[in-house]
Amino acid sequence: MSADTPISFRVGADWLYGMLHRPPSPPQRAVLIVVGGPQYRVGSHRQFVLLARALAGAGVAALRFDYRGMGDSEGAPRTFEHVADDIRAAVDFLFATMPTLGDVALWGLCDAASAVAMYAPDDARVNGIVLVNPWVRTEAGLARAYLKHYYWRRLLDPDLWRKLRRGEFQWAASWHSLVGMLVTSRSRNAGGATMPAPQAPTAPFTERMRLGLARFPGRILLLLSGDDITGQEFADLVARAPAWRRLMKSRRVTRRELTPANHTFARREWRDQVARWTIDWVTS
Repeated sequence: MSADTPISFRVGADWLYGMLHRPPSPPQRAVLIVVGGPQYRVGSHRQFVLLARALAGAGVAALRFDYRGMGDSEGAPRTFEHVADDIRAAVDFLFATMPTLGDVALWGLCDAASAVAMYAPDDARVNGIVLVNPWVRTEAGLARAYLKHYYWRRLLDPDLWRKLRRGEFQWAASWHSLVGMLVTSRSRNAGGATMPAPQAPTAPFTERMRLGLARFPGRILLLLSGDDITGQEFADLVARAPAWRRLMKSRRVTRRELTPANHTFARREWRDQVARWTIDWVTS
């Protein structure tokens, strides 16, 4: 039976808090669950708790924690572009606590996946990363994703046609929204984070993600939800950009898609599938 242990470690003057999930035997592998914001270490629908316990039950240690300014941890709030020190301190803690550990994989959902992509190549102890619906949000990218995955699907929605027959459809508002999306989708601006950052990045975060993944020598597991605009925006970026497309076709990348799932895997069967994919990949 695995053990759940409250833990704490420091980044500078700030204390960070989390939960360490130990397997019954001394582990050789661990997964660090990096939490996106605004969120804390339990996760939506308790997904991070359930995932960590499933990993420990399969013989893999797991740590989920709140980085500075989130959940129970101390410090000023920060965006996903500025959590490298927090991730490194958590990896340090894992190796200091479990001397049998040989390597660690990083697991992140949404902007935590983006943080993981930028961090991983600079830590030789990381041998794998799991990217779940990675955040690559730009205004143009979001508009293209809505046009491709929302508006066309809306045409097949019976409720739309019932509203048309009853004269309840708001033509002006819908037309204005569609035109706005079309104009925005044609923008060539790559954009950057939509969240405020303490200092301006030297390049758009999406480009730093791509360069980080290109430099990272380890394995990559990409998990995408079919009913999620964030996941589909990432899929569209990969399909549209040759550099991203080449990267994601690498032999070291394993891609899985859960067509009916939403962004946070609200149903138990979806969360269980993500856990199975993660465990199979980590232990292979």
